[in-house]
Amino acid sequence: MISSRHSLLVKFMTVLGGVLLVTMLISVVVNVRFQRKTTEENSLHAADYFSETILRSTHYQMLSGDWKMLYQMIDEVGAMPGIRRIRLFNKDGVINFSTDKQEVGEVLQLKSEGCSVCHIEDSTPLVDVSTTARGRTFYDENGEMFLGVTKAIYNDPSCYNADCHYHSPDREMNGILDVQISLKDRMAQVDAFRNSFIILTCILLVLLLFALLMLTKRLIIAPVEVLLAHQQRISAGDLTSCIENAPRNELGELARGANEMTKSLQASQEEIREWAHTLEAKVETRTAQIKTMQSNLARSERLASLGELVAGIAHEINNPLTGILMFSTMASETPGIDEQLKNDLLTITHETERCAGIVKGLLDFGRESIPQKAFTTLNSILDKTLALIENQILFQNIKVVRDYDINMPEIEVDPNQLEQVFMNIFINAAQAMPGGGELIIKSVEDDDWVKAIVSDSGCGIPSENLTRIFDPFFSTKQQKGTGLGLSVSYGIVENHGGDILVDSSPESGTTFTIRIPRAGNQDEASEA
Repeated sequence: MISSRHSLLVKFMTVLGGVLLVTMLISVVVNVRFQRKTTEENSLHAADYFSETILRSTHYQMLSGDWKMLYQMIDEVGAMPGIRRIRLFNKDGVINFSTDKQEVGEVLQLKSEGCSVCHIEDSTPLVDVSTTARGRTFYDENGEMFLGVTKAIYNDPSCYNADCHYHSPDREMNGILDVQISLKDRMAQVDAFRNSFIILTCILLVLLLFALLMLTKRLIIAPVEVLLAHQQRISAGDLTSCIENAPRNELGELARGANEMTKSLQASQEEIREWAHTLEAKVETRTAQIKTMQSNLARSERLASLGELVAGIAHEINNPLTGILMFSTMASETPGIDEQLKNDLLTITHETERCAGIVKGLLDFGRESIPQKAFTTLNSILDKTLALIENQILFQNIKVVRDYDINMPEIEVDPNQLEQVFMNIFINAAQAMPGGGELIIKSVEDDDWVKAIVSDSGCGIPSENLTRIFDPFFSTKQQKGTGLGLSVSYGIVENHGGDILVDSSPESGTTFTIRIPRAGNQDEASEA
C-alpha cells in the first residue's frame, strides 16, 4: 500500500497547486499595481483638469484685479470634499493665497514639493512641464495619501495688455496654482479591487484544483489503480485477471499491453503445467526404453559369449557326427543286410543328419561373419525371399499380400543375410498357420529408417514367451526346431545397425517389424 505522502495524486496536486498559486499571486500583484497606477494617472488628469477649470473660472477676476472675489471663489472651491488645499504662489515661492490661511506669506524652498517640479537642482527652472511630471503623491502626518498638481499661470497677451494692471511682456510666468486633493476614496477603491481580486483568485484556484483533482482521478489515478490491482492479482497467482474497458489513450495502451503480458504468462504457465503433467509419463517411457536397450545389450553380450562356446562345441562334435553318418549310410547299403538292422541303421542316419543340421545351425550362430554390403532396396530383398519359398507345400494354403512403398530408398546391406532373416520369419509365420491364413508383407519409410512389417493370422505367441523368442535354443516347436532361427536373425539385423520388434496376440496373430537404417546412417546406428 502506497502512503498518502508518496501518492502520485498528492505529489501531482501539490506541484500543480503550487504552480497555480504562484501564478495567481503574480497575477494579483500585477493587476493591483496596474489598477493603482491607472487610478493615480486618472486622478492626476482629473486634478489637472480641475486646476484648469479653476484658472479659466477665475481668469476674469485676475484680469480685473478683483482679488477679493478671486480668493472667495477659490475658498469656495477648496471647501469641496476631497480638497486638501488650494494655493497660489509666485515664481519666487511666496505664497500669496492658500485655503490654509496659516501658510499665507510663507516662502517655499526650491526642494519643497511644490517647487521641485520645475526647479531641478540648481539649473534654470523649467517653463513647460508635462502633466505627469507636475503631479506628485505624498502622505500627511496621519498617513493619508494625497495628490498634488501644480499648474503655471502664464503671462499671455491678455495679461500684459490689460488696462487694469501691467505685466512686462518679457515675463513668462505670473504665478503657480497648486491643488492638493485626497486619494483616500480612490485608494479605498483600489484596496477593494485588490481584496475582491484576491477572493476571486482564491475561489478560482479552489475550483481549478477541484476540477483538476477530479479530472486527474478519473483520467490518471483510476486507470493506474486498476493497473496496480491487476498487477497485485497477477503477483498473487491469478493469471485469469484481465483489465476491462481500457481507455483509448496511453494508459489504455499500457492496460492492453498488461493483458497481453498476462495471456503470455498464462500460456507459459499452462505449458509448464503440461510439461510437469507429462514429465512422469515421459520418464516412464524413457525408463522403459533404457531397460529395453539394457536388455538388448545383455542379450547381445550373452549371445556373443554363447556363440563362442557353441561354436567350439559344434566344431568338436561335427567330426564324430560326420563319421557316424558316413559309416551308418555305408552299412545300410550293404547287400543282404537284415531288414531290421537296415531300418535301425536308417534311423541312425536320419538322427545323425538331424544332429548335423543342429551343429550347422550352431556354427552359423557362433560364427560372426562380416556382412558383404551392397546397395539395394528392401522391396527387392523381400521379393527374392518370397520367390524361394512361396511355391513350397508349406505355403500352399496361405495368401501372400504384398503392400510395398514403391518410393523406398536404397539401403547398404548384405542381401544374402537379410534373405536368411526374412526366410526364417516367413517360415515361422507359415508354421503358425497350418490350416492356411494370410501373410501380409509391408515396406515403409519412416524418417531415417526403412521397415519391413510381416503380419500373419496365426495362433500368436503367448505373452510369457515374447521376451524369450530371441534367446538361443528357445523354441515352441518341440522336436521340429532348433531354437536358433530367430537368434541368428536378430544378430544379423543388429549387425546392420537395426532391430526387430514383435507384437503378438492369439486373436490377431503375430507381427514382426524389422528396422534397418537408411544408407549413410548405419554407422551412426551401430555406434548408438
